[in-house]
Amino acid sequence: MDLSHPIMAASSTTWRDFRQLGVAHQSSLSAPPHSLVQLRVEYGAWDCSQCQFGNTCYCNSVLQALYFCRPFREKVLAYKVQPRKKESLLTCLSDLFNSIATQKKKVGVIPPKKFISRLRKENELFDNYMQQDAHEFLNYLLNTIADLLQEEKKQEKQNGKLQNGSVRSEDHQKPRPTWVHEIFQGTLTNETRCLNCETVSSKDEDFLDLSVDVEQNTSITHCLRGFSNTETLCSECKYYCEQCRSKQEAQKRMRVKKLPMILALHLKRFKYMDQLHRYTKLSYRVVFPLELRLFNTSGDATNPDRLYDLVAVVVHCGSGPNRGHYITIVKSHGFWLLFDDDIVEKIDAQAIEEFYGLTSDISKNSESGYILFYQSRD
Repeated sequence: MDLSHPIMAASSTTWRDFRQLGVAHQSSLSAPPHSLVQLRVEYGAWDCSQCQFGNTCYCNSVLQALYFCRPFREKVLAYKVQPRKKESLLTCLSDLFNSIATQKKKVGVIPPKKFISRLRKENELFDNYMQQDAHEFLNYLLNTIADLLQEEKKQEKQNGKLQNGSVRSEDHQKPRPTWVHEIFQGTLTNETRCLNCETVSSKDEDFLDLSVDVEQNTSITHCLRGFSNTETLCSECKYYCEQCRSKQEAQKRMRVKKLPMILALHLKRFKYMDQLHRYTKLSYRVVFPLELRLFNTSGDATNPDRLYDLVAVVVHCGSGPNRGHYITIVKSHGFWLLFDDDIVEKIDAQAIEEFYGLTSDISKNSESGYILFYQSRD
């Protein structure tokens, strides 16, 4: 399967668009316009808007971003769906990704009907026609796939041991990491220092994505530094020190101990406003670079100098969490594409700046980066 050629959605394919992309074979440029759409579904253009599924762009945008996270896409495409295997989100996702990768039709989009139906059967949160949160969906999807893979490993072990007639105590051990963990999982270390005895205690915590607070006119690097700022525990929030055996003032900070292969960063753009009794959107301008290096790593971090490249961005368009729309920006073979459900457009790298957010605090519709996907170079 050659992934070197883009595929555009039929509703947005024009002769001008295709020539702008500059990716057709020379022989294709002399062909009539109706043949141009043969290069379409390799870019993962699918649409639920024509499938009577309601507002599902939150799902479309995340799936399109994940399709362009190469390690994840390759694992999903390689997933073997057994003939009698029970239908799950993973089997439906594998079918969807394989439909995209092997598509031979010259016209039309790929509606993920089966995937959406399975999603709504498994989680009532998504079983409606309302707009949902893209980050909640991403979190649910990754954790569900990881749980399914761990359950499969467990069943395979049990079946093998039943055949061998032996059962070991290791059956009750902690589940082994899956390829979801290998790709997305990083580790945070929470360091707390007692200000009385100077004893430092640390506790590790795994993550599949990082949620960071946003501020006006900042950068994602600044947000990550804020994530790791030192916090003083005092007054009613004093820390119980095991060494002192009493509550003491302390300082704590969060550092990244293990950097993931793909770093998914969630910008916390929705804040509950007491006076309004609802969530409102923080459209603050937050710059996210094409290359990223983390500086909030711990002293014992593995690969602390790991360099990341931006590969996909889920963008929220609108003024609030339950209204508006999601689109996706992805990088493929050196150029950038914008996905809006079934519409695909090429954009310049410089145009990504339009999705940083607004410099004004005035509440209005904005197109703001919401979930960033960075892939490590090593």
